[in-house]
Amino acid sequence: MRIIIVGCGRMGSELARILSEKGNNVVIIDANEKAFELLWSGFDGQKVVGMGFDKDVLEEAGVKTADCVVACTNSDESNALIARVSWQKYQVPRAIARLYDSRKASLYDTLGIQTVSTTAWGIRRVTELISYNQLDSVLQFGSGEVEIVQVSVPHLLVGRPVNYFNRPGEIQVVAIRQGNKRRIPTDGTIMQDDDALYIAVTNSALDTLKSLLNM
Repeated sequence: MRIIIVGCGRMGSELARILSEKGNNVVIIDANEKAFELLWSGFDGQKVVGMGFDKDVLEEAGVKTADCVVACTNSDESNALIARVSWQKYQVPRAIARLYDSRKASLYDTLGIQTVSTTAWGIRRVTELISYNQLDSVLQFGSGEVEIVQVSVPHLLVGRPVNYFNRPGEIQVVAIRQGNKRRIPTDGTIMQDDDALYIAVTNSALDTLKSLLNM
């Protein structure tokens, strides 16, 4: 995957290391060239000096062919702008903005921007969002403590009831798409080939859901 990270601070430099080690093509942008000194010695990705919300800078970084843009500068407004431009103008499939003020998360959610907060949790969450793209995030609540994800039913689970996934207070199948129809399932609704599930899941239960999906 081609991933652009804007902001080479603690979060950006650590994400660059983790995602590079996973075999991704990582490009990192920062307005201050000295910020790249935080990168690990083995980083061999592209470094671009400039403002991340500048379209020329984004295009130099390859935004037109990017699979994901992560904006983690020290400005919430810049991060939201970078993510929105990447998503709306360049149709980047996944645009993520780091927020210091989690109270703004609901506003950015309405604009279609995925948000993360706090450095340690944010690094883990961004890595999950990128690495486990089988879980397509549809809607987030708060700062991502709860979200609704869409997932295709794995072949091995065809014939099982949807309540196979349900875990009280953690995981709940809230809707199912069968053919062109979407409906609220009962516990006994049987999963079929080509079905898609909409699942509400807490952040703490994501690993459990992945395990249930054999991911």
